[in-house]
Amino acid sequence: MKLKQRVVLLAILLIIFIFTKVFLIDNLDTSAANREDQRAFQRMLSGLRVALDPRLEHTLQSPWEIAAQWVVPREVYPEDTPELGAVMHAMSTKKIVKADVGYKGTQLKALLILEGGQKVVFKPKRYARDYIVEGEPYAGYDRHNAEVAAFHLDRILGFRRAPLVVGRFVNLRTEIKPVATEQLLGTFMTVGNNTCFYGKCYYCRETEPACADGDIMEGSVTLWLPDVWPLQKHRHPWGRTYREGKLARWEYDESYCDAVKKTSPYDSGPRLLDIIDTAIFDYLIGNADRHHYESFQDDEGASMLILLDNAKSFGNPALDERSILAPLYQCCIIRVSTWNRLNYLKNGVLKSALKTAMSHDPISPVLSDPHLDALDQRLLSILATVKQCTDQFGPDVVLVEDRMTLSHL
Repeated sequence: MKLKQRVVLLAILLIIFIFTKVFLIDNLDTSAANREDQRAFQRMLSGLRVALDPRLEHTLQSPWEIAAQWVVPREVYPEDTPELGAVMHAMSTKKIVKADVGYKGTQLKALLILEGGQKVVFKPKRYARDYIVEGEPYAGYDRHNAEVAAFHLDRILGFRRAPLVVGRFVNLRTEIKPVATEQLLGTFMTVGNNTCFYGKCYYCRETEPACADGDIMEGSVTLWLPDVWPLQKHRHPWGRTYREGKLARWEYDESYCDAVKKTSPYDSGPRLLDIIDTAIFDYLIGNADRHHYESFQDDEGASMLILLDNAKSFGNPALDERSILAPLYQCCIIRVSTWNRLNYLKNGVLKSALKTAMSHDPISPVLSDPHLDALDQRLLSILATVKQCTDQFGPDVVLVEDRMTLSHL
């Protein structure tokens, strides 16, 4: 064989060797990542039941100090949280030392200070579990039980981006009124034999108070994030106009995602994938009201999209608002870890997992069966949407490995 032919043959063999090695390494890496996703899923399932137990392992720290230490740029609480039950027990039982009107917003809420100085947001019960909210997908009052359910779904999906939420019963006469500010106290009234209040907010009306059953009011409490982690508010790129007859650009421009990908902070880093994770989360819970979102301040797009204010959810189990999924079906990308987790939750696992996760909450049962059934049906729609994307563009384009530096341009 001539020297030139030998060189060509060796070059071909070298190229084959390199491509084989790269292919094997990629497959090994993918396989290892998938195995870790499977192990993470099993760990989540084994820790689903959170018994509200006051005992702490770190007895020199308060539950509030422990929860504050959990917060980092990419998660609100860690995967392994043996003291989660103790923190949630404190949220649902600690003495209320001050009560005020809620922070600014459109919906009724109260800001409570619990013993030890911890802030929580209290959202009162407005509807029975089987009440169907008709009309637009963002219609109706906030649903306190939706906040509880959304938090546990966040755990199940492995996002860990929602602040802690637990149900709580409060006595408005003995627990709230004696420690209420004048501003909050001025909104209290009696309707029949029930103590009620209407608070201060954009849509708060004296004619539409939230009423207790006698003096006992059911609600949810959301743990306030530590002050050392100030929040920054952003307009959601797939937000609605909330104006009849006026569509947002994403509602008529099929190439809208291409424009988003050229805009900071969506042109690189994790934020666009966070938006798509959030669209999946919101579609499952039926939340079409995420017109803004929060991240940690001065993060330059590196911190997570925090899953705050999930109370406009679980309003109508028969309504599947597909437009919530627009970031997914317009961008046609999804994290591999999210895709894996969704597939693990098929065949009724999601419904069963959420039911188990919520079983120890003080206001259990948190959701009616139709809402739990709707979750499994919506999951199938999400999986079908991703399949349409992979059929069109191929899995290598659609399934994005999120353990690497990301660029969406």
